[in-house]
Amino acid sequence: MLFNSLPFLIFLPTVVLLYYLLPHRTRWILLLAASYIFYGYWKVEYLSLILASTTVDYFVARYIHSTPSRFHKRFGLALSLITNLGLLVFFKYSGWFIEDVLDPVIGLNEVQLNDFRTAWDFLLPVGISFYTFQTLGYTIDVYYGKAVPEKNPLKFALFVSYFPQLVAGPIERFSHLHQQLFQRVSFQYSNLQHGARLILYGLFIKMCVADNVSPVVDQIFGHSTEADSLQLVIGMLLFGLQIYSDFHGYSLIAIGTAKLMGVNLMGNFNAPYTALSIREFWSRWHISLSTWFRDYLFIPLGGSKAGQVKLGINILIVFLVSGLWHGANWTFVVWGAMHGVAYLIERWVLPERSSRIGSALKWIWTMVIVFVAWIFFRSESIEFGAAYVGLMISNMGEGITLEWDPFLPSIVGIFILSDLLFRNRSIHVWLESKSTLIRWSVYALLLFFITGFAGTIQHPFIYFQF
Repeated sequence: MLFNSLPFLIFLPTVVLLYYLLPHRTRWILLLAASYIFYGYWKVEYLSLILASTTVDYFVARYIHSTPSRFHKRFGLALSLITNLGLLVFFKYSGWFIEDVLDPVIGLNEVQLNDFRTAWDFLLPVGISFYTFQTLGYTIDVYYGKAVPEKNPLKFALFVSYFPQLVAGPIERFSHLHQQLFQRVSFQYSNLQHGARLILYGLFIKMCVADNVSPVVDQIFGHSTEADSLQLVIGMLLFGLQIYSDFHGYSLIAIGTAKLMGVNLMGNFNAPYTALSIREFWSRWHISLSTWFRDYLFIPLGGSKAGQVKLGINILIVFLVSGLWHGANWTFVVWGAMHGVAYLIERWVLPERSSRIGSALKWIWTMVIVFVAWIFFRSESIEFGAAYVGLMISNMGEGITLEWDPFLPSIVGIFILSDLLFRNRSIHVWLESKSTLIRWSVYALLLFFITGFAGTIQHPFIYFQF
């Protein structure tokens, strides 16, 4: 069920209304049922995978917590890792393995490959990487004594499947989300106001910015050999804008949806394109994922306490795994490697402190790395990405005729200005400081754009594929 769809427009108010009408002790049952309906709306079969991860981690966590044996604790953790990562690898990476590794060896014909691709498109579950990491983080926390396992299996199932952030995050920690799902929440207008503001702004970002930018990006990337250098640069910049507005919009809607019922999800974005380094970029981009990798991969590998060589290896491992997490393609590995190498250059070569001119140069350096890396993220192959970069530098041809909404530059400009305005604070905090007239003028303007300038084609959220 898409956030920007009619079924969700009916689904959400119904859930919120029932939530406040029901007694406190039964509300979590409503949320569990709503979460399964929300996810099963795509394919009911996908629910079996969530149930499998939920069941394994429920019993494994209780086993780890109850046994005094270090060996048995490690066995339980290994079982959780093998099960969760095994499901993730099987459904997300088996196709890549067969096409890129097995096919060159056994020589599948084109018909067999096409049949396989069609079957695998159906098999890839929506958002499997997100809920897998969420439940896996819970088991690891229990292993290290940072969390006490939930006794009620259905309550744990709600933590795993909570619908606002189920398919694309934010990836929540058990200690932050679990208790909120069962706390006593009284009806407060402030919660509805806060949540509605985030949802409204998120819909504007997704439907007016991302969905209008998407066709232009598709034109340029689809005709990269014919587009001129300027158009290719525009395509690169617009894809960076598209993926940011698409995912940021989703995250705001998810956070706003949870807030309607008094739940505070963690923020996921904070003006990442204002970052002055790759390190700062990742403290502002997909925050829930970057902190997950920090806590559950980087620190267990030794963190920053390791020697310089080991530290460099650890950092590269984290970025390479982050790239693979995003998808089964070598292009994602290249994308992660570019960020990792740039991070190490900043750490070992570039000075930490700088003047205003130095800060400006650092921002340019960061944005060049980020946006060139986006080319490989968007490309279907490394060869295509490399060719795109080469043409972007050298192709001085006549270019192609681009078709876009004449209002698109204005919409993009409004979004960029608003993103700068909300740097280090949310639209909700900003609106709270304004008069009633200004607040309602902003609401009216956002509604005007959503109803009048939303993309004519409904594009799925990009991060649903991860």
